[in-house]
Amino acid sequence: MSTNINTPTGLPNIADLEKLANELFSALPNEFPKEISLSPNASEHPRATKIAETLLGAANLGGVNAVLPVNNHDTLPVKAGFAPSVSSVQTPPALGGFGASPSVKQYGKSPAFGGYSNAFSDPAIENISQLNDLDFNVNKGFASAPVAGNGASPSGIQNGNNVNIESPQTGFNDVNLNNSSSHQPIQLNQNYLPFEFEHTSFEAELKNALEALNTSFGIPSLVTTPNIIDTPNSYYFLNENPFGFDSKKANVAPVNHHEFQGFGGINFNAHVVKKDFPILRETVNGKPLIWFDNAATTQKPQSVIDRIAYFYEHENSNIHRAAHELAARASDAYEAAREKVKVFLNAKSVNEIVFVRGATEGINLVAQSWGDQNLVAGDEIVVSNLEHHANIVPWKRLADKKGLKLRVIPVDDSGQILLDEYAKLLNSKTKLVAFTQVSNALGTVTPAKQMVEMAHAVGAKVLLDGAQSVSHMKVDVQYLNADWLVFSGHKLFGPTGIGALYGKEDLLNETQPYQSGGNMIQDVTFEEIKYHKAPNRFEAGTGNIADAIGLGAAIDYVSKIGIEVIGQYEHYLLEYATNLLKQIPGVRLIGTAAHKASVLSFNLQGFTNDEVGQALNKEGVAVRTGHHCAQPILRRMGVETCVRPSLAFYNTTQDVDVFIETLWKLKSGKK
Repeated sequence: MSTNINTPTGLPNIADLEKLANELFSALPNEFPKEISLSPNASEHPRATKIAETLLGAANLGGVNAVLPVNNHDTLPVKAGFAPSVSSVQTPPALGGFGASPSVKQYGKSPAFGGYSNAFSDPAIENISQLNDLDFNVNKGFASAPVAGNGASPSGIQNGNNVNIESPQTGFNDVNLNNSSSHQPIQLNQNYLPFEFEHTSFEAELKNALEALNTSFGIPSLVTTPNIIDTPNSYYFLNENPFGFDSKKANVAPVNHHEFQGFGGINFNAHVVKKDFPILRETVNGKPLIWFDNAATTQKPQSVIDRIAYFYEHENSNIHRAAHELAARASDAYEAAREKVKVFLNAKSVNEIVFVRGATEGINLVAQSWGDQNLVAGDEIVVSNLEHHANIVPWKRLADKKGLKLRVIPVDDSGQILLDEYAKLLNSKTKLVAFTQVSNALGTVTPAKQMVEMAHAVGAKVLLDGAQSVSHMKVDVQYLNADWLVFSGHKLFGPTGIGALYGKEDLLNETQPYQSGGNMIQDVTFEEIKYHKAPNRFEAGTGNIADAIGLGAAIDYVSKIGIEVIGQYEHYLLEYATNLLKQIPGVRLIGTAAHKASVLSFNLQGFTNDEVGQALNKEGVAVRTGHHCAQPILRRMGVETCVRPSLAFYNTTQDVDVFIETLWKLKSGKK
């Protein structure tokens, strides 16, 4: 969009506004005018006239910075208009100081647009759990692009991978799953336009947006030009996907955009999602809590909290070994959670899902069972330089114990795996390759699929650490074809103390148990012990029943929104935050790989990391400082510690703005 920089406001000129308005109205139902003038008169449609009056009224807003707000809604259009033709892609001008990357695409009209529904923007809807009548299964509309490391199946549509809270896709009737919720389904008109939804005043909302044009922090460096950009939060009501569904960035691609016409345009609104997380209503030092420590642990939605409470109130029992009612309830709920993990990962069988305390225990289980049983002196284990300590220490201990050789895949200066060097490490002595799908310290997304294939080509087994990936992207274990994959529930908006080990069923059954005791045996005599097959052979004793059920509820919540939708929004938020962070003098980003999850590790020249963390804490912003249990990769980057903000789908651009403003104030010496 062009601007008239000679005007006091720097707003778009009238011709551009008229063209913009006509493009909007050309997409509206028949009863709306197809062309308007910005000189309103009585012959025009009342809604069009009101828009024209409001827009023209903005021309009298003198003395404002002409930068449209990008942080008022945090609303991401999804499921409609994701497949424009190449000719409809336009590259917007750069917006100095507002996190809008020049690489962000502006998408025009597409046949994919059906009726619009702005359900998530309606104030009458308080949280996701009320949207029971909406279909969030974007897997019906998307195939996963064969992007190295994204963990998504190229086979296309995974129809069963989103579990509906009211009808869990399991073989167990978990009837109590949503009984504790007080929210009732509400009926939404799928044909509403975003500004037509009941209780929403479009004119007032537009006027407020225009009056809020000056969104700078009073720091000149933040606003460098008066250019205007159509961002996701400016003119958000247009039939556009302002930052595009770019398969190279979002790691997903449409199968057939015509499949979306029946869904309407469902908007993802982080402000509404945030209401589902009660801890985000907390204050710290009198300021609203902003949780930017998601790589360490994620917060829990009310549905997960309620599900765990319901278990202890109505189902609490040990599982599998009783004839009474509560044991049946508990057993069904526990095994239903296992089924949900199986569907979430697209495993072949529930027998491939072992409940463990978390990713760390899953790695130790493989090291101390399969590794101890199968590896001999002279064998080699390959890990990457990106690894969390949990994927280094167990292998180093095993190597020291058995005379194995530990070899390390190097990374480049951006933090990406050097595949050529990895290939040189592989040989007939390589028996195991263990690496992360997403780095916890740098956010690097590794080319997991390709790396697994390279390891298998020399006969090695592969363990994939999915602790940091499952909350950001689709992880399909059949597509990735790793022999094991581990993840932790608390990083997937579930409880602490629970996670899962995926392992190929035959491989698990060939492996000796990790621990021994009750629940994992078929028969015990003083002469012989017979073990159950997987998964029970690895679940000795009473497991973490309540939290396994809570993990199932977390998977329900994430699946209801759609992991691809979450990943797309987080990618947008990462670009927004990265562009702003890079503009602060003295900031050095640690980890700049082209493919990243939402991690923003950095150092600020002149300040210790603790000083930065304490300054942010005073403003309610929670970040992690230190070595993040990843000392080898930080030392590769030339630092011992760093500040690590990490984002999730309940974070907003307004949260980012508070974070950035605090760093500017710290840098300038302001209190």
